[in-house]
Formats: sequence, structure tokens, C-alpha cells
Amino acid sequence: MAVTKKKKRNYRKEYDNYHKSKKQKDNRVARNRSRRQLERENKVRKGDGMDVHHVDGNPKNGKRSNLRVVAKKKNRSFSRKTRRS
Repeated sequence: MAVTKKKKRNYRKEYDNYHKSKKQKDNRVARNRSRRQLERENKVRKGDGMDVHHVDGNPKNGKRSNLRVVAKKKNRSFSRKTRRS
């Protein structure tokens, strides 16, 4: 069995090409806004191991009916390819 060497990740390039984009910054702002909203309602708190899940998958939809509190493991385990945008 041949062992393949993993290619080293270029975090700088990843940031410049993806995380730095206007769209991703706007999405991050919206996700943080939703988290703060649920923190004010005492549904989540820092370090509790929970995530704020957007039911429709759209981070910009911050309606309370679209937000759920779920465990980080569950929220981050879905396949990104099957998600609707």
C-alpha cells in the first residue's frame, strides 16, 4: 500500500480567496447577529457547546422561527454538497 503525503494547507490563500470576500463577511456578520440574539434570550451562552442552526440554511435569515439551538457536533456534521442555498 502506497502512502501519499498530504499537501500542506495554504491558510493565507484560503483566507484571501474565501473568508475575505464580501459575501462571506456578510454571512459571518449575520450568523454572529443571530447568535447574539439567542444569547440575549438566554438560549445559548459562550462555551456551552451549542450552535445556532439556521433551518433554511440561509445565514441572512435571522427570523426567530428560522433559528434553532443544536449541539455543535450535529450542526457541523451535514454534507455541504446536499445543502440548499
